[in-house]
Amino acid sequence: MWYETSTFYQIYTLGFCDAPKENDGKIVSRIQKVTDWIPHLTKLGIDAIYFCPVFESDRHGYDTRDYRKIDCRLGSNDDFAKVCDNLHEAGIRVVLDGVFNHVGRGFFAFQDVIEKKWDSPYKDWFYINFDGNSGYNDGFWYEGWEGHFELVKLNLENPAVVDYLLESIRGWVDEFGIDGLRLDVAYCVNKDFLKRLRYFADHELGKEDFFLLGEVLFGDYNQIANDEMCHSVTNYECYKGLHSSFNSANLFELSHSLGRQFGTEQWCLYRGKHFLSFVDNHDVSRVASILKNENQLPLIFTCMFGMPGIPCIYYGSEWGAKGRKEDGDDALRLSYDAPEWNELTDLIAKLISIRKEDPNLSFGVYRAAFLTNRQLVMARDYEGSTTFIGVNMEEGPYTVPADKFGAEQLTDLMTGETVNVSGGLTLSGYGMAILKK
Repeated sequence: MWYETSTFYQIYTLGFCDAPKENDGKIVSRIQKVTDWIPHLTKLGIDAIYFCPVFESDRHGYDTRDYRKIDCRLGSNDDFAKVCDNLHEAGIRVVLDGVFNHVGRGFFAFQDVIEKKWDSPYKDWFYINFDGNSGYNDGFWYEGWEGHFELVKLNLENPAVVDYLLESIRGWVDEFGIDGLRLDVAYCVNKDFLKRLRYFADHELGKEDFFLLGEVLFGDYNQIANDEMCHSVTNYECYKGLHSSFNSANLFELSHSLGRQFGTEQWCLYRGKHFLSFVDNHDVSRVASILKNENQLPLIFTCMFGMPGIPCIYYGSEWGAKGRKEDGDDALRLSYDAPEWNELTDLIAKLISIRKEDPNLSFGVYRAAFLTNRQLVMARDYEGSTTFIGVNMEEGPYTVPADKFGAEQLTDLMTGETVNVSGGLTLSGYGMAILKK
């Protein structure tokens, strides 16, 4: 599948386009800004964009009003279709946020229930009790998502709801040519709906490689990433392991998670699967703000690209943009007038390039060739070849013993030069290396 070797770029669309926080009903073609960034994306080597919600919503995108209309704050359906065409021409695939667990209060079917109560043909689209009341004094109680009553939970056991959503997705494929979906709060979504969606994607859309990515925060990822549901999930366990390992000077945490998930033992939980790897996103503090030592910023990206998974970069973080969750979601979802490029961006572009050329980094199993609290050499073994990814989180140099590599001569994938490691591999302070045997 194409996604196994891809690098994703995530855009929180409303923030990226500097749209008003509240839906003002005015159609403004802000989405064309994405086209202006295509040269930046191609220079980086991006293979796919994951767009946070683009459809008409009450406020932040996850409170959908209309699944079949691009949010007026972003422009028209035609505007977005042109952007998708431009991305596809540049070799960049398009993955949209599929928000199917809940809708906004402005959703047409819910508005009909507010107006007609028992007489609404849509009353069974939601979980409603007409013997109660809501905080909005609707005259009935309804289930919201995790206590957020601006987000009205959909009844995905209702065939009419399922048909409506699937036909909406078919429309997105026909109109925009999308290549996949990221399923919002997939851990809450009805499992039978996920199975129906997978069958629909595999057999009814006419796109054999339509990608389904589930948002999962915890638990057994196999419950959602399997042959009947999603192809992949968000790897929050290793997201936490990445920044926590650097901030606590304990690389054992990250290595333990990777070994448990993707290691050499047959009992490893997710061996052979490809989960989304990330150091930040629209819901958490940006990595440049959460790391205690900014000198380690290149190292955490090196680990992300070196570990098993599908790397995903959140827009702006490739040059070290900052934003703290405690300052509110809007602080994480800013608009930037133009992309920036610095030494960190250079490194990330190089890491993307290396990953494209080296199948070990996409398909290799994981083992820790060398591990201390502050140094880690990952090994990715695949079809008789091994790629080593080494990081040193200390200020001073550190030499990894020679016997950890099983060869005296290795190829430095950063430079293309041959490296002699018969005396060990010396990593500079805050240094990294990617070597292939």
